[in-house]
Amino acid sequence: MNSRTDGSAPPPSGPDPAHIARRIAERRNRLDLTEDDLATRAGMAPSYLRHLVQAGPDFDRAGFLRIAAALGLSYPELLEGRSDRPPGHGGAPTHPVLVHLSDEECWDRIGARGVGRIALPARTGPMVVPVNYLADAGTLVYRTDPHGAAAPEPGAAVSFQVDRVDDRLTRGWSVLVTGTADHVHDPAEVERLQQLETAYGTLPWAGGERPLWVRITPEQVTGRRIGAVGPDTGLSAQA
Repeated sequence: MNSRTDGSAPPPSGPDPAHIARRIAERRNRLDLTEDDLATRAGMAPSYLRHLVQAGPDFDRAGFLRIAAALGLSYPELLEGRSDRPPGHGGAPTHPVLVHLSDEECWDRIGARGVGRIALPARTGPMVVPVNYLADAGTLVYRTDPHGAAAPEPGAAVSFQVDRVDDRLTRGWSVLVTGTADHVHDPAEVERLQQLETAYGTLPWAGGERPLWVRITPEQVTGRRIGAVGPDTGLSAQA
Protein backbone atom coordinates (compact mmCIF):
# COMPACT_ATOMS: atom_id res chain seq x y z
CA MET A 1 0.00 0.00 0.00
CA ASN A 2 1.43 3.39 -1.06
CA SER A 3 -0.93 5.71 0.81
CA ARG A 4 -0.54 6.77 4.43
CA THR A 5 -3.24 6.76 7.07
CA ASP A 6 -3.38 10.58 7.03
CA GLY A 7 -4.01 10.57 3.27
CA SER A 8 -0.69 12.18 2.38
CA ALA A 9 1.80 10.74 -0.08
CA PRO A 10 4.63 8.68 1.38
CA PRO A 11 8.03 10.35 1.57
CA PRO A 12 10.40 9.54 -1.29
CA SER A 13 12.78 6.65 -0.68
CA GLY A 14 16.32 6.20 -1.89
CA PRO A 15 18.71 8.76 -3.36
CA ASP A 16 17.28 12.01 -4.70
CA PRO A 17 17.31 11.92 -8.55
CA ALA A 18 18.12 15.66 -8.60
CA HIS A 19 21.28 15.05 -6.59
CA ILE A 20 22.27 12.19 -8.89
CA ALA A 21 21.64 14.36 -11.96
CA ARG A 22 23.89 17.08 -10.52
CA ARG A 23 26.56 14.48 -9.74
CA ILE A 24 26.40 13.20 -13.33
CA ALA A 25 26.68 16.73 -14.73
CA GLU A 26 29.66 17.55 -12.50
CA ARG A 27 31.42 14.34 -13.48
CA ARG A 28 30.72 14.93 -17.19
CA ASN A 29 32.24 18.41 -16.96
CA ARG A 30 35.29 17.07 -15.11
CA LEU A 31 35.81 14.49 -17.87
CA ASP A 32 35.05 17.06 -20.61
CA LEU A 33 32.17 14.96 -21.95
CA THR A 34 29.08 16.25 -23.67
CA GLU A 35 25.71 14.67 -22.99
CA ASP A 36 25.95 12.92 -26.37
CA ASP A 37 29.43 11.63 -25.50
CA LEU A 38 28.11 10.12 -22.27
CA ALA A 39 25.14 8.55 -24.06
CA THR A 40 27.49 6.95 -26.59
CA ARG A 41 29.74 5.59 -23.84
CA ALA A 42 26.72 4.21 -21.98
CA GLY A 43 25.29 2.65 -25.13
CA MET A 44 21.97 4.52 -25.15
CA ALA A 45 20.25 7.29 -27.07
CA PRO A 46 20.73 10.84 -25.71
CA SER A 47 16.96 11.22 -25.32
CA TYR A 48 16.79 8.06 -23.20
CA LEU A 49 19.77 9.23 -21.13
CA ARG A 50 17.95 12.50 -20.34
CA HIS A 51 14.78 10.61 -19.43
CA LEU A 52 16.70 8.14 -17.28
CA VAL A 53 18.53 10.86 -15.35
CA GLN A 54 15.25 12.65 -14.70
CA ALA A 55 13.42 9.48 -13.64
CA GLY A 56 16.08 8.20 -11.25
CA PRO A 57 17.69 4.80 -10.66
CA ASP A 58 14.45 3.03 -9.68
CA PHE A 59 13.30 3.36 -13.31
CA ASP A 60 16.21 1.42 -14.85
CA ARG A 61 18.95 0.23 -12.53
CA ALA A 62 20.88 -1.44 -15.34
CA GLY A 63 20.90 1.81 -17.26
CA PHE A 64 22.41 3.62 -14.28
CA LEU A 65 25.03 0.90 -13.95
CA ARG A 66 26.05 1.67 -17.55
CA ILE A 67 26.14 5.39 -16.80
CA ALA A 68 28.32 4.79 -13.75
CA ALA A 69 30.74 2.67 -15.78
CA ALA A 70 30.86 5.30 -18.53
CA LEU A 71 31.79 7.94 -15.93
CA GLY A 72 34.40 5.76 -14.27
CA LEU A 73 32.39 5.50 -11.05
CA SER A 74 31.02 2.64 -9.03
CA TYR A 75 27.25 2.37 -8.71
CA PRO A 76 27.27 3.50 -5.03
CA GLU A 77 29.54 6.45 -5.92
CA LEU A 78 27.08 7.54 -8.61
CA LEU A 79 24.12 7.32 -6.24
CA GLU A 80 25.65 8.59 -3.01
CA GLY A 81 28.87 10.33 -4.02
CA ARG A 82 32.42 9.38 -3.16
CA SER A 83 33.05 8.57 0.48
CA ASP A 84 36.46 10.28 0.37
CA ARG A 85 35.32 13.54 -1.19
CA PRO A 86 36.14 16.81 0.56
CA PRO A 87 33.36 18.43 2.60
CA GLY A 88 31.15 21.11 1.14
CA HIS A 89 29.02 19.14 -1.33
CA GLY A 90 25.80 19.74 0.60
CA GLY A 91 23.58 22.70 -0.18
CA ALA A 92 23.64 25.83 1.95
CA PRO A 93 21.04 25.96 4.76
CA THR A 94 17.85 27.85 3.98
CA HIS A 95 18.24 30.19 6.95
CA PRO A 96 21.92 30.09 7.94
CA VAL A 97 23.19 31.52 11.20
CA LEU A 98 26.81 32.08 12.18
CA VAL A 99 27.63 31.87 15.89
CA HIS A 100 30.90 32.81 17.58
CA LEU A 101 32.16 30.23 20.07
CA SER A 102 33.38 31.08 23.55
CA ASP A 103 36.88 30.14 24.65
CA GLU A 104 35.46 27.22 26.63
CA GLU A 105 33.42 26.02 23.64
CA CYS A 106 36.52 26.21 21.43
CA TRP A 107 38.58 24.01 23.74
CA ASP A 108 35.66 21.64 24.15
CA ARG A 109 35.64 21.08 20.40
CA ILE A 110 39.41 20.74 20.21
CA GLY A 111 39.13 17.97 22.78
CA ALA A 112 42.00 15.94 24.16
CA ARG A 113 43.29 14.72 20.80
CA GLY A 114 42.52 14.64 17.11
CA VAL A 115 43.74 15.65 13.68
CA GLY A 116 44.21 19.33 12.87
CA ARG A 117 46.06 21.48 10.36
CA ILE A 118 49.17 23.43 11.25
CA ALA A 119 49.87 26.51 9.10
CA LEU A 120 53.46 27.68 9.28
CA PRO A 121 55.69 30.03 7.31
CA ALA A 122 57.71 28.74 4.36
CA ARG A 123 59.84 30.33 1.67
CA THR A 124 57.16 29.89 -0.98
CA GLY A 125 54.33 31.08 1.30
CA PRO A 126 52.33 29.68 4.22
CA MET A 127 52.30 25.87 4.30
CA VAL A 128 49.40 23.88 5.77
CA VAL A 129 50.01 20.31 6.98
CA PRO A 130 47.69 17.89 8.83
CA VAL A 131 49.04 16.48 12.10
CA ASN A 132 47.85 14.30 14.97
CA TYR A 133 47.70 16.52 18.05
CA LEU A 134 47.25 16.33 21.80
CA ALA A 135 45.87 19.09 24.03
CA ASP A 136 48.19 19.63 26.98
CA ALA A 137 47.51 22.19 29.74
CA GLY A 138 46.22 24.93 27.46
CA THR A 139 48.68 24.18 24.66
CA LEU A 140 48.73 21.86 21.66
CA VAL A 141 51.53 19.38 20.98
CA TYR A 142 52.36 17.08 18.11
CA ARG A 143 55.25 14.87 17.03
CA THR A 144 56.99 15.20 13.67
CA ASP A 145 60.17 14.71 11.64
CA PRO A 146 62.74 17.42 12.54
CA HIS A 147 63.37 17.95 8.82
CA GLY A 148 59.76 17.47 7.69
CA ALA A 149 57.19 19.94 6.44
CA ALA A 150 55.45 20.17 9.84
CA ALA A 151 58.62 21.17 11.73
CA PRO A 152 58.59 24.94 12.32
CA GLU A 153 61.53 27.09 13.32
CA PRO A 154 61.61 27.60 17.11
CA GLY A 155 59.50 30.61 18.03
CA ALA A 156 57.74 30.70 14.64
CA ALA A 157 54.31 32.34 14.44
CA VAL A 158 51.82 29.66 13.45
CA SER A 159 48.11 28.97 13.15
CA PHE A 160 46.36 25.73 13.97
CA GLN A 161 42.85 24.79 12.83
CA VAL A 162 40.45 22.05 13.86
CA ASP A 163 37.03 21.78 12.24
CA ARG A 164 34.13 19.53 11.40
CA VAL A 165 31.56 19.75 8.60
CA ASP A 166 28.30 17.82 8.28
CA ASP A 167 27.21 17.93 4.65
CA ARG A 168 23.92 16.18 5.32
CA LEU A 169 22.80 18.70 7.94
CA THR A 170 24.69 21.63 6.33
CA ARG A 171 26.27 22.69 9.56
CA GLY A 172 29.72 22.67 11.09
CA TRP A 173 32.26 24.43 13.22
CA SER A 174 35.82 25.67 13.03
CA VAL A 175 38.34 26.59 15.74
CA LEU A 176 41.47 28.61 14.95
CA VAL A 177 44.44 28.85 17.31
CA THR A 178 47.15 31.44 16.62
CA GLY A 179 50.36 31.60 18.59
CA THR A 180 53.99 30.47 18.58
CA ALA A 181 55.57 27.07 18.10
CA ASP A 182 58.58 25.79 20.01
CA HIS A 183 60.53 22.55 20.10
CA VAL A 184 60.35 20.43 23.24
CA HIS A 185 63.85 19.28 24.22
CA ASP A 186 63.67 18.59 27.96
CA PRO A 187 64.03 14.78 28.32
CA ALA A 188 61.61 14.58 31.24
CA GLU A 189 58.97 16.55 29.33
CA VAL A 190 59.50 14.46 26.19
CA GLU A 191 59.01 11.31 28.25
CA ARG A 192 55.83 12.71 29.79
CA LEU A 193 54.42 13.56 26.35
CA GLN A 194 55.28 10.10 25.08
CA GLN A 195 53.40 8.59 28.01
CA LEU A 196 50.43 10.86 27.25
CA GLU A 197 50.56 9.82 23.61
CA THR A 198 50.62 6.15 24.60
CA ALA A 199 47.72 6.61 27.00
CA TYR A 200 45.56 8.13 24.24
CA GLY A 201 46.89 5.90 21.47
CA THR A 202 47.55 8.98 19.37
CA LEU A 203 50.42 7.98 17.09
CA PRO A 204 51.22 9.97 13.93
CA TRP A 205 49.25 8.43 11.07
CA ALA A 206 52.16 8.97 8.68
CA GLY A 207 54.34 6.60 10.74
CA GLY A 208 58.11 6.57 10.62
CA GLU A 209 60.62 8.20 12.95
CA ARG A 210 59.18 11.46 14.23
CA PRO A 211 61.20 12.29 17.34
CA LEU A 212 60.59 16.06 17.44
CA TRP A 213 57.83 17.28 19.74
CA VAL A 214 56.39 20.69 18.86
CA ARG A 215 54.36 22.76 21.32
CA ILE A 216 51.97 25.50 20.17
CA THR A 217 51.38 28.15 22.83
CA PRO A 218 48.18 30.02 21.94
CA GLU A 219 47.94 33.79 21.87
CA GLN A 220 44.37 33.76 20.60
CA VAL A 221 41.71 31.05 20.26
CA THR A 222 38.61 31.80 18.20
CA GLY A 223 35.84 29.66 16.79
CA ARG A 224 32.61 29.75 14.87
CA ARG A 225 29.80 27.37 14.12
CA ILE A 226 27.26 27.58 11.34
CA GLY A 227 23.81 26.05 11.22
CA ALA A 228 20.26 26.97 10.28
CA VAL A 229 17.51 28.83 12.12
CA GLY A 230 14.56 26.57 12.82
CA PRO A 231 12.65 24.66 15.49
CA ASP A 232 14.63 21.45 14.92
CA THR A 233 18.13 22.94 14.88
CA GLY A 234 18.51 24.33 18.38
CA LEU A 235 19.50 27.70 16.88
CA SER A 236 17.57 30.95 16.83
CA ALA A 237 18.01 34.19 14.99
CA GLN A 238 19.43 35.69 18.19
CA ALA A 239 22.08 32.95 18.62
